[in-house]
Amino acid sequence: MPSSRARLSRVAVCAAMVALLGAFVLTSPSRAEVSRTDPTGRTTPTTPTTPSTPTRNEPAAASCPAPDPATPKRQFRAMWIASVTNIDWPSRPGLSAAEQQAEYIRLLDEAKRNRFNAVVVQVRPTADAFWPSPYEPWSEWLSGRQGQSPGYDPLAFAVREAHARNLEFHAWFNPYRVSMQADPSRLAPEHPARLHPDWIVSYGGKLYYNPGIPEVRRFVEDAILDAVRKYDVDGVHFDDYFYPYPVGAEQFDDEATYQRYGAGFPSKADWRRDNIDRLIQELGERIKETKPWVEFGVSPFAVWRNKATDPEGSDTTAGVQTYDDLGADTRKWVREEWIDYIVPQVYWNIGFAAADYAKLVPWWSAEVAGTDVQLIIGQATYKVGTSTQDPAWFDPDEMSRHLTFNEGYPQVVGDVYFSAKDVRANRLGHMDIVLADHYTRPALVPVAEQLGGSTPDQPVLTGAEPAANGVRLTWLDRSPASHAATSYAVYRFDGRPDVDACDLTDAHALLTTVRAGTDRRQAIIDTTAAEGRTYTYVVTALDRIQHESTPSRSRTIRR
Repeated sequence: MPSSRARLSRVAVCAAMVALLGAFVLTSPSRAEVSRTDPTGRTTPTTPTTPSTPTRNEPAAASCPAPDPATPKRQFRAMWIASVTNIDWPSRPGLSAAEQQAEYIRLLDEAKRNRFNAVVVQVRPTADAFWPSPYEPWSEWLSGRQGQSPGYDPLAFAVREAHARNLEFHAWFNPYRVSMQADPSRLAPEHPARLHPDWIVSYGGKLYYNPGIPEVRRFVEDAILDAVRKYDVDGVHFDDYFYPYPVGAEQFDDEATYQRYGAGFPSKADWRRDNIDRLIQELGERIKETKPWVEFGVSPFAVWRNKATDPEGSDTTAGVQTYDDLGADTRKWVREEWIDYIVPQVYWNIGFAAADYAKLVPWWSAEVAGTDVQLIIGQATYKVGTSTQDPAWFDPDEMSRHLTFNEGYPQVVGDVYFSAKDVRANRLGHMDIVLADHYTRPALVPVAEQLGGSTPDQPVLTGAEPAANGVRLTWLDRSPASHAATSYAVYRFDGRPDVDACDLTDAHALLTTVRAGTDRRQAIIDTTAAEGRTYTYVVTALDRIQHESTPSRSRTIRR
């Protein structure tokens, strides 16, 4: 399928490295945290380590056995952390800075427990900010009062703590929603909606910026790009809110704006879609101009159009169609490659008559095929075990079946769960089942080749020696700043010292991933190494686009 997006040249990405916090404590072979200080109580090795012959550096050849689908090496695994109306974080307004930070860390710990590799955190929920923004006031969902400082920088803290655990941080912005209530006088006095009352539309008991005003579109882009410039985010993320969802027979009052700006469009609906198209295209381009490595993704309502409306639509009878009702031509954004990934919210069970999961995933898979857009599925964790939902959601295996179904569609590269509190609630044990059936090992984030980047140099595994609480590994990063490593993958094999590239084609031996520190010399402790056992370790380096280096020479140790 032809693309309108010019191919980006491979760019040298030099990331600011984030110091890692905490001790490296493993409760399973795939969960790790890293300390950059030497652990106390180091023991002298009683058995010398054995550097093996170098691992073969060629990529896995066709002669390699097929990777085990039960342990995919690359898979995006994330949860949404929603701030609007205090859904997830902070859990209520008015918490102290320390309480907010403790809550967030507990959510990150939950992400690690489930072997996720990313979080999607809402940082601009209602045209207000989780950082000191020159464009918009502090968010009301922090303190309970819009414009009031929380006493720290939540976005800086959130990015730092996510990266310390080697979780990608995707900053989630709502472009046009201004307020969850309809009275402009209740907004902070300095709020742009009060300074520009002509920018807003009251609809359905809420306030929205008018997407048809060019100055509004530019302002929204500028407000978002402020965070992109200032913070080390890995992605910019939109959800499903563009023009608002229909509310009965009420009309979104933009007729005057249409009369002013809509000349040349056959209908208001076409003009509205063009307004949102312009936002998506322009913001995507401006993100890449600012930081070429930052991904831009959208998570829309999963039905573009029903087949009864458009023969190219999905075999669904949904009551909402993004193309017709929200001004969001989501399929066009994929075809034009204005976005890097799409996360359709396929929030229905397998077999649901109006919008069957088993029909929507194949439809989206066909749409992304042949493009550079990654397909990630939005999962309705919030429906599991709730009395108001379809009876299928009382089956604890329903979510696991979704992931099993996805395995038949190679275009699907991962899942995002809504939302964090429901992941943590683990109703019916459904996340435990997902973990046991699909996430038995950690996974690397899929590579987004169109973002450029440069593969780091092969690291040097300088040591593997017994310690009081496990095996201490040390390695040296030799990559120059032009293609520095952002993180590392540590692989562990039982017994045998001879490791080749075929052994790294899936995640069966992936022990953990760790964020790079500021020092070229890295160290971790594998506390899951059992006494009396022999292990072989190798390490690879990854850039922030997730290009993986050739593996280090292996080292074998008997603990």
